Amino acid sequence: MKKYIAEFIGTFTLVFCGCGAMTINEVTGGAVGHVGIGITWGFVVIAMIYALGDTSGAHLNPAVSIAFACAKKFIWKEVPKYIMSQFLGGLLASALLVYLFPMSEFLGGTHISEIIDPTRGFVIEFLLTFFLMFVIINVSTGSKEVGIMAGFAIGGVVMLEALFAGPITNASMNPVRSLAPAIMSLKFDNLWLYILAPILGAITAVMSCKLIKDENCCQEG
Repeated sequence: MKKYIAEFIGTFTLVFCGCGAMTINEVTGGAVGHVGIGITWGFVVIAMIYALGDTSGAHLNPAVSIAFACAKKFIWKEVPKYIMSQFLGGLLASALLVYLFPMSEFLGGTHISEIIDPTRGFVIEFLLTFFLMFVIINVSTGSKEVGIMAGFAIGGVVMLEALFAGPITNASMNPVRSLAPAIMSLKFDNLWLYILAPILGAITAVMSCKLIKDENCCQEG
């Protein structure tokens, strides 16, 4: 149970801090700022990889768990258990944000900017997750994101993508990170793309990795 508890705690921390930064920014009229939100997302990922990487691999993301399984670095039968742990952790974090900030409309949820349509938003989220998973699969050990390189490389990509793509799609890259606040805020607009695009993007990253690093990407975890 330790690895499932680790995924629960890790995803809870991820959603509470990341979506919390967005929620506080919303209710305070911009006190945190776009850059502050991006930094929060990046550093909470780094912290959770260092804290939980040796226990569960610090996936914290259903798309990552599925992609690791596709890469034969993770056992398929573990995927539903990981996803359930991640979902429950994210949902509890969003529920706590509802309690703390009932005046919030979005609770740090994801939505598409008015300057693009959902199809373009899908492409952006697909590419963002592709870039993220491509880095993860190349710096991880088996299905575990561990070590100095993994923590800063993965957290750095999350921060980078949150900084440049946040104003357009909120840079989700994680179905649970979008689903949990959507359930608690009852705002489900374009939720389909935030679930589908990250999963497809992560799987595509694994497939592309196999073209250049067969041994690394097909190693059993």
